[in-house]
Amino acid sequence: MGERWQAVDDYIAGKLLGADDALATTLANNEKQGLPPIDVSAAQGKMLFLLAQMAGARRILEVGTLGGYSTIWLARALPEGGSLLTLELEAHHARVAQANLEAAGLAGKVEIRVGPAIESLAAMTDEAPFDFVFIDADKQSNVRYVEEAIRLGRSGTTIIVDNVVREGGVLEADSDDERIVGTRALFDRLSDNPRLDATAIQTVGAKGWDGFVLARVR
Repeated sequence: MGERWQAVDDYIAGKLLGADDALATTLANNEKQGLPPIDVSAAQGKMLFLLAQMAGARRILEVGTLGGYSTIWLARALPEGGSLLTLELEAHHARVAQANLEAAGLAGKVEIRVGPAIESLAAMTDEAPFDFVFIDADKQSNVRYVEEAIRLGRSGTTIIVDNVVREGGVLEADSDDERIVGTRALFDRLSDNPRLDATAIQTVGAKGWDGFVLARVR
């Protein structure tokens, strides 16, 4: 089944996305620099691009930069004068992402802050509200990331949280996998959060069986 999913993703990319030298170069450089191959797929990247445009986002926050693949998709969605702030724990990943953004001609729109995302978020006390937030970092902290996204957003801010199905692992109430525990805690928090309207969508494709949360701040 996985090969079939990959083939469909390739078909979608061939029909609707086309070749993209900057993104291909980014993935090649990520591999060369030893980064794990856990970026969003091309189709998912285009989805992020379209959702950010649909939201009319001028200020975007990303939690989890890795090598900047999703960052490039999101930065491309910004209008003239827009900006993106992305948070990355690992200094090496941030350096690779910076080089990729410069090669893609987008470094002027993006700021990378290095360090634990929880600390970086807590230090944001005078930021203008973000219009769009993409969360794709350590799953154990997803509840805190979403709470910070609400604080740093506004009424109407879009919040996307990636990897919330985990091959069905989200059903495992007795799991000792911290990523699943964190994901289940996220669903618990979303279910009783008066500040959000939210749903989750399952996905299959090049990245296997997973899904994402789509939420909007009331």
